[in-house]
Amino acid sequence: METRPAYGAAPAWPARALGVILLLIGLVLAAGGVQLLVLGGSPYYLLAGLGLIVAGVLMIRRSIAGVWIYVAVFLATVVWALWEVGLDGWALIPRLVGPSVLLVLALLCAPLLTEDRRPRRFAWRTLLVCIAGLIILTFASVIAGQPVRPGQPSGSELAAGPSAGSDWAAYGGTYGAQRYSALAQITPENAGKLQRVWMIHTGDLPASETARKMYGAETTPLKVGDTLYLCTPKNILMALDPATGATRWRFDPKVPDANIPYTAACRGVSYYAVPGAASGSACATRIIEGTLDARLIAVDAKTGRPCADFGFGGQVNTAEGVGEAAPGMFSITSAPTIVRGVIVTGHQVLDGQKRYAPSGVIQGYDAVTGQLRWAWDMVRPDRTGAPPAGETYTRGTPNMWTTASGDEALGLVYLPLGNSAVDYWSGMRSPLENAHSTSLVALNVADGREVWKFQTVRKDVWDYDLGSQATLVDYPTPAGVVPALVLPSKQGDLYVLDRRTGQPLTGVEERKVPQGGVEPGQRSPTQPFSLFHTLRKADLTERTMWGMSPLDQMICRIQFRKAKYDGFYTPPVSDRRYVEYPGYNGGSDWGGIAVDPRKGVIVANYNDMPNYNRLIPRAEADKKGWAPRGEERGGSMKGGAEGAGDPQAGAPYAISVNAGWRLPLTGLLCKQPPYGGLRAIDLRTGKTLWDRPLGSARRNGPFGIPSHLPLEIGTPNNGGAVVTAGGVIFIAATTDNLIRAIDLKTGKTLWQDTLPAGGQATPMTYEVGGRQYVVIMAGGHHFMETPIGDALVAYALPR
Repeated sequence: METRPAYGAAPAWPARALGVILLLIGLVLAAGGVQLLVLGGSPYYLLAGLGLIVAGVLMIRRSIAGVWIYVAVFLATVVWALWEVGLDGWALIPRLVGPSVLLVLALLCAPLLTEDRRPRRFAWRTLLVCIAGLIILTFASVIAGQPVRPGQPSGSELAAGPSAGSDWAAYGGTYGAQRYSALAQITPENAGKLQRVWMIHTGDLPASETARKMYGAETTPLKVGDTLYLCTPKNILMALDPATGATRWRFDPKVPDANIPYTAACRGVSYYAVPGAASGSACATRIIEGTLDARLIAVDAKTGRPCADFGFGGQVNTAEGVGEAAPGMFSITSAPTIVRGVIVTGHQVLDGQKRYAPSGVIQGYDAVTGQLRWAWDMVRPDRTGAPPAGETYTRGTPNMWTTASGDEALGLVYLPLGNSAVDYWSGMRSPLENAHSTSLVALNVADGREVWKFQTVRKDVWDYDLGSQATLVDYPTPAGVVPALVLPSKQGDLYVLDRRTGQPLTGVEERKVPQGGVEPGQRSPTQPFSLFHTLRKADLTERTMWGMSPLDQMICRIQFRKAKYDGFYTPPVSDRRYVEYPGYNGGSDWGGIAVDPRKGVIVANYNDMPNYNRLIPRAEADKKGWAPRGEERGGSMKGGAEGAGDPQAGAPYAISVNAGWRLPLTGLLCKQPPYGGLRAIDLRTGKTLWDRPLGSARRNGPFGIPSHLPLEIGTPNNGGAVVTAGGVIFIAATTDNLIRAIDLKTGKTLWQDTLPAGGQATPMTYEVGGRQYVVIMAGGHHFMETPIGDALVAYALPR
């Protein structure tokens, strides 16, 4: 007959239940630990698992020794954790928080296993110590999230060059894309007083659950004169009163859902004033946008009515000469660039579908008539116009899905190019495709001919296409100020180039990179590395694996050890997973950088996540039913993460991308935080001024359950920053639905507000009636898993 301690009637079943839990956890840790040890990994998990098994069995048998063995395992775990990662708060969480909870439970159960009151007193004292330790650990995590501030910009102020002021007349503020405003009403001293002054809803929301999985409102509005202009995800044009948000006009080009590519997005529109046009005449000023169904549309900036003199009834079909293209395969998602009266546009050619997808042709159209002025087909440089009857632009060539920047004085446009149509296989690319992929190309806007190019990746099979605009700056050199540009890249490198010639003004070094993979003869032995600055962190190791507990951290360690990973530029393989780090979201993506040209400071937000990939042999992909857009079973649109089952038809392999490298059960990322950050960089020297995680954990958590923790974990981010002469950075972009004002000098958050939906867009700022406004599109994003919405929100200081 079971007896209980004489001093109380407390039952022993809680201790036995905890013993069962410890036994089960120990069995899992031991089994996984054996596998990890065989793979060359840490022996900790096997040893800890064996310790938990013994502790669990003893507690089931009502022996107090089980508690003391668990205490010994815990103390050894603390020593091991500190040896592996030191006092890094985020890295300690999976190693210590779960074991600490079990320690508390074990100590609470200790009095149930003995009649001696001393263990009870010891247990409660130890419990208080553990609680205090957890509080200290949380505090350490907060400290780990604060910005690093090694110094301030060197030298005197630089010449400002063209910048935005009371207006915001182009997607990047100007076509130089500095995302800088000369406005200074909002300062670090008063930014905390910002308040929401108006909010409007565009009415462009997904009409179906399928469309909801493909929406991402990435819009940055323009402000010219007394009007604010924007486009919605499905290309509805709107004009608003900049002081109140009241709608002045609205034009809907009626884009079908079938034409949504990967994302229903319109990043911005363009404004053009016709030289010599009579004031007040129809379309003397016009708004021009590209649409998801590949049209260029021009409307009167005053009325929203289509410009009759532009193309046919105010629109041009840019798909003429492209040939066969399923709906959604050939789209315009970025704002056109207008230089010397020529509209320059590229296209988003849907990634990963088939080798001979529509062409990546770049086109220049007359901003008044809509007539095609030139077309740049990189494989046919002898042609400067549309292809002859019966032919098409060269199919499958690298495209420009993002926005070009432009230099009106030089008459050049700068094109950030991506890959050929199949991102992860290079064996079928032509020499000219290889020469231009993942390159910045400068074209003469007068005739569309190439002036120079600068390549950032040789034979790219990592989807490291250039997503950011190049930012024009005046760069100081010993020989004087040089017209230059700063080029950010997805792999994290920032290059400074002479924008007249494309020659680097700062060091670029060719370094040896890993070889092998499925096409070893295709891999370049070296790749260019910028010596000016990189946002890229150190290569991953087993120690940088993460999770919410030792169990899922162990699983991530096992996945890491099983995968092919030779560091940066690991070549793709098909016999197992391989790790790509950084992943295809950067580094720097379409949000680009901001530059304060007076203080000489670059502001760059960045992602810091790996992808966990595998090339899928054609027969296996066919068996899975992976097919290109327009050939799917049932013809449905895809949605989901880019690369998560892309067919790459016409190549020997499809591609499976686990974007961010998530565990399927918890949804947490295998790499430890931070996953995104914001950095200030000295433009003259490339040195980091400060670097901080960007984004809190309030909406992140295991199993998709928000943690509501205000800790700065550093989340993935999409969108860019704006910097002002007042010394304030404005940025949203993160997955916590916050917009922030950040001190340019220190990196500290001055103010923040919760948006009604995700803020995956770049804000802008302008002045009207003597008041500075900050406006952000809060429309969410399917890929970032933020709430979808249709709100445009404006902030200002109180009157």
